Amino acid sequence: MRVRDRLGTVFADEPFADAFGVRGAPGLSPGVLSLVTVLQFAEDLTDRQAAAMAVRAIDWKYALGMELTDTGFDQSVLSRFRARLAEHGMERVVFDRLLEHCKDAGLVAAGGKQRTDSTHVISAVRDLNRLELAGESVRAALEALAVAAPDWLTRAIDVTEFAHRYGPRVDGWRMPSSQTKRDRLAQVFGQDALALCRAVHAPDAPQWLRQVPAVDILRRVLVQTYDVTTDSRGREVIKKREADDEGVPPGHLRLTSPYDPDARWAAKGEDLFWMGYKIHLTETCHTPAEAEAEAGGVPAAVKALSKAATSPGGMYGSAPPKMPRIGAVSSEARCVGPGPYGPAMPGTP
Repeated sequence: MRVRDRLGTVFADEPFADAFGVRGAPGLSPGVLSLVTVLQFAEDLTDRQAAAMAVRAIDWKYALGMELTDTGFDQSVLSRFRARLAEHGMERVVFDRLLEHCKDAGLVAAGGKQRTDSTHVISAVRDLNRLELAGESVRAALEALAVAAPDWLTRAIDVTEFAHRYGPRVDGWRMPSSQTKRDRLAQVFGQDALALCRAVHAPDAPQWLRQVPAVDILRRVLVQTYDVTTDSRGREVIKKREADDEGVPPGHLRLTSPYDPDARWAAKGEDLFWMGYKIHLTETCHTPAEAEAEAGGVPAAVKALSKAATSPGGMYGSAPPKMPRIGAVSSEARCVGPGPYGPAMPGTP
């Protein structure tokens, strides 16, 4: 509500005069549109949502200087406004004017020191290797389709065979130990994933099945894990991707779990590996003005204590002795050990 009272002069029409003509039918105020853009950014709204807020939100109406009965404007006005600013090189006009006002008001100070670090956040899902991910993605899609479209699923696949293979969760402890059998199992997982994706995208399948999240994740896992080609005889061959041959997606794009599509494998240093997220923390580390003022009084206090200690040989009042050169230390001084408050001087008891 106070934006208009305190920032009314910032969002004026004069800075945008070169981008807007004076002829033709009157249009919306560029100063008002610039304020709408700032409010839209502050509340993280789309153009449609920002245009709706200008109609129904009374605080927006007050900030924009609109009547309560004002019907607002079309959402396309905002995109055209930004395009015109970019065309005339005025992208920073609103930002610079707002920054200058904040500086004058003392809201923004000179840049200080900051430090940023990241820490790990472990996702609440089970760690899966690539083979487990391929099988568990098929299982998750089957579970979702069994709830969303059970009748369609019974017609699209062999329920008995899939239930035997994907009834229990896919676990590496139950997989065969032989590498040859594991490669064969990976191929079976890929064939089942491909068959299920093709059934969902068939012309006679309901269109809304493709929007089931587990089905979309299965499609993405199929693409990142397998490579489908045709051999010389025209037969379809599905093969597990290898980093050195077919290539795999980069880590920031590669899915790691069918139940958390945002989780990724990450590493920090040489010893810390996890599946989940990274959270970045930033803190200011410059000394506040109050602390600097308090610190400024310390040298004066030290000087006052130094003057008060008048004893020439006092421990706390004397200046630190001048250190002799290494070769000038006498043999007598070398033989004397340290006293309770430091090295004893030669000739002292």
